[in-house]
Amino acid sequence: MTGVPVLASAEAVAVAAELAAGFAQDAAERDARRILPLAEVDRLSESGLLAITVPARHGGADLPVETVAEVFRLLSVGDPNIGQIPHSHFVYVNQLRLQGTDAQQKLLFGEVLAGHRFGNAQSEANTRHVRDIRTTLTEDGPGHWRLDGRKFYATGALLAHRIPVLAHLGPDGPLHVAWVDRHAAGVEVVDDWNGLGQRTTASGSVVLRDVAVPDDLVTPYALTFEGPQTYGAFAQVLHAAIDAGIARAALTDAASFVREKSRPYPDANVERAADDPLVVRAFGEIELAVRGAEALLAEAARTIDRANADLTAHSAAAASVAVAAARAATTHAALEASSRLFEVAGTRSAAAGLGLDRHWRNARTHTLHDPAVWKIQHLGRWAVDGTPPPNHGQV
Repeated sequence: MTGVPVLASAEAVAVAAELAAGFAQDAAERDARRILPLAEVDRLSESGLLAITVPARHGGADLPVETVAEVFRLLSVGDPNIGQIPHSHFVYVNQLRLQGTDAQQKLLFGEVLAGHRFGNAQSEANTRHVRDIRTTLTEDGPGHWRLDGRKFYATGALLAHRIPVLAHLGPDGPLHVAWVDRHAAGVEVVDDWNGLGQRTTASGSVVLRDVAVPDDLVTPYALTFEGPQTYGAFAQVLHAAIDAGIARAALTDAASFVREKSRPYPDANVERAADDPLVVRAFGEIELAVRGAEALLAEAARTIDRANADLTAHSAAAASVAVAAARAATTHAALEASSRLFEVAGTRSAAAGLGLDRHWRNARTHTLHDPAVWKIQHLGRWAVDGTPPPNHGQV
């Protein structure tokens, strides 16, 4: 691939909608048989959508967060697995934008504009909590490092060209990102993800054994949180977009099933299940939850854009609070729509071969990424005392 299209906002949204419609056609089969979306992710790369946040000064589209969130939502309506796979790609493009040198940006943004994908190797098993990282870059002579560790939940790594790895610089040093070639010596990506939902995200493990990393492929990470930042809010709003997509897909499939396949309950005295007033009321309640979540998602994205235009401690906190609201709302909407789908569609909708249960499994799995109750806690503290949320990458 010599280069991908540089898309304007309207083009990006239109391309995402078109791709999502195609991805939706085989989403249930991919889920049932755990078929990784290899061809689909290649089409996503070729479309130019993965390059929409590359800065303009490096030849990119530099589109606003509002557009990026809508692209993620649309892709996730089609197949939230494909929506989640490039999540870390966008997060680390943002990290490079914030902390990369000019030379690093020229190299790595150039790869993105050529259609390459970034994965991630961030989370680790058997540590005290999600921000407890043990992977280490050990000095190996001037300007050279050796990388050792094991990561899991490495979504996108299996299908990536390059894997940004979160590691300490030295045994007790600050966190940095090592930009490792997917096929470098000592890098092993293990396809061992076996989740209840989001089954085809390839969120397996990355094993790093004495991987050589030059100094010019290492960027600071801890520095990101030493001042006001929207890095965490950006990452979180994309997760909210994935959940909003799951919610909308569940509602759409439920409506289609009720119109075409459900039988009315006798006491309703109607010809179609879709005319049962209790069914209609339930749809109205679900639609209300989904619309509210979509609106909060869009507003959160706009709040990040406003903060980026005038970044202060207050504007960054306001962005994180807006995203916390969106994440809590999209979590509720995704679980509500995917669960009540069966209530409104009736017994026939529970047939295993239909694959409608994938919506709930996807929602239940992805919404566990961050506890929604902590989002509400931060909202409450902001509402009561104006207390800003913590300045880290999870709000």
